[in-house]
Amino acid sequence: MSATREKNAAATRTAKPKEQKRPKVTKGPRDAKPRAPRKPAAEQKTTSKRAKDAAEAGVPGIKRKKSHAGFEKDQCEAQTDFQEEKKTDESDITIKPKEERLSFIVSQVPGTSNWGDEGSSQVHPPVKKENLKEEDFTFDEPCLKKQKTSGACQGQPTARPLLEGQPCSLKNELNMNWNVTELLSALTCVEKWVCANIILLLREENTVPFMVRYRKEMINHLDADAVRDVQIVYEELCSLAKKTNSVIQTLKKDGVLTPELEKTMRSCRSTDELDHVYSPYKKGSKLTKARRAKALGLEAAASALINAPQTLDLSTWVQPATQGLSSLKEVTTGVEHILADMIAKDPETLTYVKALCEKSFVTIQSSVSKTALKEKEQDKSGSKKAGAEHGKPKDIEKFHLYFEFTCNIQRIQPHQTLAINRGESLKILTVKVNIPDRVKSDFTWWCVNNRWRPKSMAKEEHKAIIMNAVDDSYKRLILPFLTRSYRTKLTSAAEKESIAMFVRNLRQRLLVCPVRGCVIMGVDPGFRHGCKLAILSPTSQIIHTDVLYLHNAGQQREAEKLRHLMTKYSCTKVVIGNGTACRETETFFADLIARRFFHPLDVSYCITNEAGASIYSVSPEAVKEMPDLDPNLRSAVSIGRRVQDPLGELVKIDPKHLGIGTYQHDVSAGALKAALEGVVQECVSFVGVDINICSEILMRHVAGLNAGRARNITEWREQNGPFTNREQLKLVKGMGPKSYQQCAGFIRIDPQTLQSVKSSPQPAATVTGKAATKKCKGKTGVKTADSLNPLDQTCIHPESYSVAQRFLSLVDGSVDQIGSAVLKHCVESKIKTNSVEELARVVDSTPETLKIIIDGLTQPPGFDIRQNFGQPDFKRGIVSISDLQPGTVLTGRVDNTTLFGSFVDIGVGRSGLIHKSKITLDKLPVSQRRRSLALGPGERVEVRVLNVDSQRGRISLDLIRVLQ
Repeated sequence: MSATREKNAAATRTAKPKEQKRPKVTKGPRDAKPRAPRKPAAEQKTTSKRAKDAAEAGVPGIKRKKSHAGFEKDQCEAQTDFQEEKKTDESDITIKPKEERLSFIVSQVPGTSNWGDEGSSQVHPPVKKENLKEEDFTFDEPCLKKQKTSGACQGQPTARPLLEGQPCSLKNELNMNWNVTELLSALTCVEKWVCANIILLLREENTVPFMVRYRKEMINHLDADAVRDVQIVYEELCSLAKKTNSVIQTLKKDGVLTPELEKTMRSCRSTDELDHVYSPYKKGSKLTKARRAKALGLEAAASALINAPQTLDLSTWVQPATQGLSSLKEVTTGVEHILADMIAKDPETLTYVKALCEKSFVTIQSSVSKTALKEKEQDKSGSKKAGAEHGKPKDIEKFHLYFEFTCNIQRIQPHQTLAINRGESLKILTVKVNIPDRVKSDFTWWCVNNRWRPKSMAKEEHKAIIMNAVDDSYKRLILPFLTRSYRTKLTSAAEKESIAMFVRNLRQRLLVCPVRGCVIMGVDPGFRHGCKLAILSPTSQIIHTDVLYLHNAGQQREAEKLRHLMTKYSCTKVVIGNGTACRETETFFADLIARRFFHPLDVSYCITNEAGASIYSVSPEAVKEMPDLDPNLRSAVSIGRRVQDPLGELVKIDPKHLGIGTYQHDVSAGALKAALEGVVQECVSFVGVDINICSEILMRHVAGLNAGRARNITEWREQNGPFTNREQLKLVKGMGPKSYQQCAGFIRIDPQTLQSVKSSPQPAATVTGKAATKKCKGKTGVKTADSLNPLDQTCIHPESYSVAQRFLSLVDGSVDQIGSAVLKHCVESKIKTNSVEELARVVDSTPETLKIIIDGLTQPPGFDIRQNFGQPDFKRGIVSISDLQPGTVLTGRVDNTTLFGSFVDIGVGRSGLIHKSKITLDKLPVSQRRRSLALGPGERVEVRVLNVDSQRGRISLDLIRVLQ
């Protein structure tokens, strides 16, 4: 009896903490992201083990691996996003090196590796104050040039000298039971050596554009989307490790942490798994059945049942005066609850049941909810209660496709997942995951006869307890966990696809080729308030603004005024916004052009997307840029500039207001914002900015810069005159060595622009380094040259200038010949004689760096990568939707891409839809056949009309081919 009393006392002590109120542990925000810490220079020491780990992480070849979640769409395969087009050989895809000019355009690895936990938003390396010492700005001979990288393209490891002071093992740093590099490789399907290099680059606070352009050999020529995917998954793993350590500390403080529980938590590979293990121990949560049984001291009995059942006699645990132990049945039930909890949290058991599900036909099913049916009936009978949502019946009909919907989770499309989630959140749909009964039977047999089989002979009643525990664990704990896991992963995969589609649409929109060298009239159409006009010079300066009432009485008078303006300013291009009165305004201009009203001017017009123009027109940036202009006229200016310089104008507008993509409000706002900001930074950086004429807003999006540094650059430029070389950037307040390294290669010093800026009236200032040093606080120790360096107008990074000079000497050229036909001929002749790899060894560099140098030296002055993209289509006539007939073949331009197809502007005032089932591999160029999003905004296509519904304004199209 004394032993029994001791057990009771122990049970009481264990159960007592539940009576104490503790502050509730709140989950961290989904978009929280840890930032990779940067070690102080004082702590940096040489570490050789880290280099060894990185080298050992390499794997020959880069064959794709299947995702760890079998039911997920295989996002590691660069394939078209269509159910009908799945191919059996898509698991063997090799990343090919891309050309420098297009490396950021086509995503060979679609955004998969993680738009992951979409609640997580991308976090760029933190901006820190940097030591502004002169020697900090000197680039050592880049360590990349001291390595063999010829095997990088074939997937061979490229070793990288590690930063001093970094931990020897990232695994130890995160303090988890998995290796972060190996897990990152498994989740993203990127080689381990590449993942290790990307982690190191991120820890050094390198930006994605810098890595993609100037560290290609380290990342195996991955494009920007793939690198960002790895970055996001790495940040999520860091976040998981941080949350795990926080939970463990909380449980340790509460006195409920056991070695087994800690091991289980440190083995979790996702937030779902961690929540599954941690949920019973959360403060404020109801005490679980297993914890109540453990508090009664039955854990030893449960352990004995598995390890030594011959020594177990449950009748000795019966205590008639104690609730929960008063009978043999209660004791048995308590032991079953403890065993069920152990089974549900056992990693090996969970892995096995997941494997069973992957081999089974698991489906997701949605049906109309009782609440929605009731609302629908009330609306039909007219008895709808006052105050009910007026839009509810309409919303119900929008989801009629999902009233009786069942689909295999391996085949469900991303837009279907997002639609079901939205219907469920509106309480219109009820959703459940159906797992076959065979999974339960196979799982039960495996548990009873394998994993949870007693280690010695057990009595029949003991076997029955184990059987009941397995059954209870599956029904009460494992099945809900599997359901949550499936829903989470389906939603995550759908959000990845949706965000990837947003990213690609935005990239295509930003990289439309600018229309230069002509005067343009921007038109913001309207009825009652008239059409707002803005005439812009070839350099986007506002020449004239006006308002004409083209759709009211007196049209002839307004037409005469319009002709006068166009003749006066020699304006031949008209850009019409696609908002209200667009079609009527287009008809008006088309009629005048057909009657040769503007003769002798050859006038043409185009329609452009005006999404976000009205929001920008009242923004602080617009007020600062055009303080004396009416907001309506600012919209017309923005519409015109979107054709003259799409990138420079669209970066002023929040990407979410540009009308790209679908399901914008159904994905993580943080992840979407981070992804769109990332692609803006990529586009601006790869196109490059002329530092002496670009706007402060555009400058903010250059890699390595931010709003503060852009403002400081603008102020320096105003005080000291134009920059004569990249070195002078070091004189700008807040520009440290790391910031300079990241941005220098993307900033241009155009000699022609510099000359024109110098010749124009400027405030009294000098451009010498000495004078500038006096004006910039904290920069007195920095000395720079004030002479013009022709290499500053190229994409060559300053860290490679010495290599560029050696290469010029090798080909008998000079920097004064940059972009000339003579130098280009010399370079081409040298490359024909010797390969790039051989030349790289001669100049002590890498092939990747040398290719960038060759591009920079041979590209003509003012080279713009956007010239490879199409311009807006200017036209003179108009076609009506009533003119369309099935079978008509037309050319058009993709206006928007969604998860279910692409909308094409065919010039009839209404975009037609090419359903994704019509976008087949054989109709795409070879370069696009591995893309998950086959068509993007701005691409010219040839289409055939399939069906025209004039009443609903719907046009169905079939893709014939993509026009190159």
